[in-house]
Amino acid sequence: MSLIKRLKARQRRKTLRVRSAQQSRGEKLRITVYRSLNHIYAQIVDDSKGFTLASCSSQVLTDLKGSKKEVAKQVGLELGKLAVSKNFSNVYFDRGGYLYHGRVQALADGLREAGLTF
Repeated sequence: MSLIKRLKARQRRKTLRVRSAQQSRGEKLRITVYRSLNHIYAQIVDDSKGFTLASCSSQVLTDLKGSKKEVAKQVGLELGKLAVSKNFSNVYFDRGGYLYHGRVQALADGLREAGLTF
């Protein structure tokens, strides 16, 4: 599959599936995911006010070792602990057009282990 087709497919998944359901979620905070080739980033966003409340990434947590999936799970654990300490319990997971598989799934599992429900 060419690069252009992959980008168009991801954009279609993002707009049609992921973000269209956002309107029905009301006043919940959103956990967004960005996955690059080497790192994974996650942040908690308040869409009503338009700013980021908390964030965590594999680039910031420099002492992490292991495979990319293990690092993604640790990022999820750290962000989950931060969210629980700030009482952000009303959240939903926005995978950003990425398939719920591999590193994205590991990040979500880490968030759940830290105590978040979505």
